Amino acid sequence: MQRGRFSDLDRTWPAGLGRRLGAMLYDTLVVIALWMVLGFVAVALNGGEANETPLFHSVLLVATFAFFAFSWMRGGMTLGMQAWRLRIQTPEGARISLTQALLRFFVGLASWVALGLGYWWVLFDGEKRSWSDIASGSRVVVLPKK
Repeated sequence: MQRGRFSDLDRTWPAGLGRRLGAMLYDTLVVIALWMVLGFVAVALNGGEANETPLFHSVLLVATFAFFAFSWMRGGMTLGMQAWRLRIQTPEGARISLTQALLRFFVGLASWVALGLGYWWVLFDGEKRSWSDIASGSRVVVLPKK
């Protein structure tokens, strides 16, 4: 694999809704674990008291984005995506940028706020793209079995 570009591009295909939701479920468990660790740290730093402040919620949001952005930009996949053999890449088969990761993350949040409509969009788009894919100029593909 050359720097920033993935291999096996001719053996991938667009990811459907089922695989995406499976990966999201797995990643939700990872994010909950991350939030629990951050919650324990916040309680410890606050003398044993819960700390439900806007600052704490901002830390949770930034940590969640950092988890996804690091995973997407480094190898194109989160832990949940690895389990479901999914990868995020540009249409040319390269790793996504920080700007693309930021767009994916916030459009993904908006998609959930809209009752998942941005993800259901995969069922109607000819290229199986979600709103996050369209907004960030990226694709989620299924990797072949090894």
